[in-house]
Amino acid sequence: MLLARGAEGLPAPRPLDFARLRLPSSPNAHLAAPPGVTAERHETVPLLPVPAETAWAVLRRLGDGMERVWKMAEWPELWQAQWVARTRWMNFPDLINGAVAEMPGGTGLFLYSRSLIGHSDFGVNARRVAAWRASFAAALAQAR
Repeated sequence: MLLARGAEGLPAPRPLDFARLRLPSSPNAHLAAPPGVTAERHETVPLLPVPAETAWAVLRRLGDGMERVWKMAEWPELWQAQWVARTRWMNFPDLINGAVAEMPGGTGLFLYSRSLIGHSDFGVNARRVAAWRASFAAALAQAR
């Protein structure tokens, strides 16, 4: 797994049910989610004032061109995708799931990044989610 490239050697991708997701007890994951969906989130993402279809078009391209990031799968019927990001120094794989959902008052955005190896990530997943949220916001502003 550590000598692999992209998704090689990783478990088969699967969509997540964010409403039922339980975060690990270890500090090696970070979940950003809209209000009212789950109490398990680390941060709340305000609802987006755009249709879910617009947000999905932006989300599914989010990892494109990012260094050491590969899309593993997408589930258009769920408006959800999964990527793997590999660390520069040790090639550790981290998984990122992103989704959008229609909600009363707007569109919800979910971003969940977690390490597959190790107990602590030294804040890497939280920083990744912040960077992906910023990239998403910039791409969404251009899509409007």
